[in-house]
Amino acid sequence: MGSLIPLIIVLVVGGWLIAAYNGLVSLKNQTINAFKQIDVQLKRRHDLIPNLVNAVKGAMDFEKSTLEAVIQARNQAVKVGAAGPDAIKQISQAENTLSSALQRLMVVVEQYPQLKATANVGQLQEELTSTENRIAFARQLYNDTATQYNTKQQQFPTSVVAGIAKAQPADLWEIEDRQERAVPQVDLSMKPKV
Repeated sequence: MGSLIPLIIVLVVGGWLIAAYNGLVSLKNQTINAFKQIDVQLKRRHDLIPNLVNAVKGAMDFEKSTLEAVIQARNQAVKVGAAGPDAIKQISQAENTLSSALQRLMVVVEQYPQLKATANVGQLQEELTSTENRIAFARQLYNDTATQYNTKQQQFPTSVVAGIAKAQPADLWEIEDRQERAVPQVDLSMKPKV
């Protein structure tokens, strides 16, 4: 019976090491999958943008710089997005630039009643808004999953297995644009602006 105790200890420790390693692999794969969900929605947005630009281009000839900024930001985001989950910071930066350019375009579109009345432009704006919401949810899922993965790597005793397995922390999707971080100013006083 005395010789069974070391064998039981080895089996328990071995079982725990296997379970800890498999748990880290599972969380890593969930993090990669969550990133791929963002990628799917970003591709949808990237595909919608040329249609929107083409729909408004004719009516906005003198707003060329706005359209060019959107096209350039979209092309940069597509190029950076091909790097995959290891380049999350660069992708985040490029997508934030694209979001800013799109917001400027939407403000300009709002100033053109004939554009707003066009069914095609309205439908594209609606699809883009829906896609932006999906992107926000996908980013939240990614950050939640990546945080779980990172936390598991840092907790003892799993951190020992993470070190042996050379597990790397996942970068979180962050807002880097100061304008996006700014608190919106709401004025409900109904006073005319001067």
